[in-house]
Amino acid sequence: MPSNETLLVFGATGQTGQHFTRLALEAGHRVRAVARTPAKMRISHDALKVVPGSITDTLDLDALLDGVDGVITMLGDAPAQRERPINTPFVQALVPAMRRGGARRLLYQAGGLSAAPGKPLALPLRAIRGTIARGYIGQHEDNEAVMRYLDQDAQDIAWTVHRAGIGSDGPSKGELRRSSSRISIGTFVDCAAYNLRALFDDSAVHTCDGSAYRRAA
Repeated sequence: MPSNETLLVFGATGQTGQHFTRLALEAGHRVRAVARTPAKMRISHDALKVVPGSITDTLDLDALLDGVDGVITMLGDAPAQRERPINTPFVQALVPAMRRGGARRLLYQAGGLSAAPGKPLALPLRAIRGTIARGYIGQHEDNEAVMRYLDQDAQDIAWTVHRAGIGSDGPSKGELRRSSSRISIGTFVDCAAYNLRALFDDSAVHTCDGSAYRRAA
């Protein structure tokens, strides 16, 4: 994994985002974090710059992307997404701005119950989505629209989608690995570590896979 890259992070004050920001800084990267409420950022570091803003505001994406090597989005607002897509119009504006600024790597974190383009969810996941997770249907549909857009209109960008099975904040349970067939319920710190690795993983480019812990022998 390279170091000394400048990363633009959306969702840096969230449960996965706080861990991601810390891990990126520890790895030697510079982090530019966009936060609706900067006071929620619990990290202080010389290589961290927190920029007030929200993807639902009018952002100067060209200024935010100046000198940026990679972009990470870990965004979700289930109540708002019940009413309308939030992430899709943002990503549709972000990708052209990345082209203008020369940033080529993008990591988009979706949920494990969001189906990859052309790949229906496994029956158990469909059952969960339609029952206990039905309150998040707008979020799943928003994620799916983002993935379709990236797949159809952003092949020139080195994007990767992580369909994460995020569970709870706790200690690491091990290393999550990319999987096209399994999704483990990971802790926030393990999902963050996976996101950082996947951002620079050339073999993951243009994939919408989940992640899973190694099965016990």
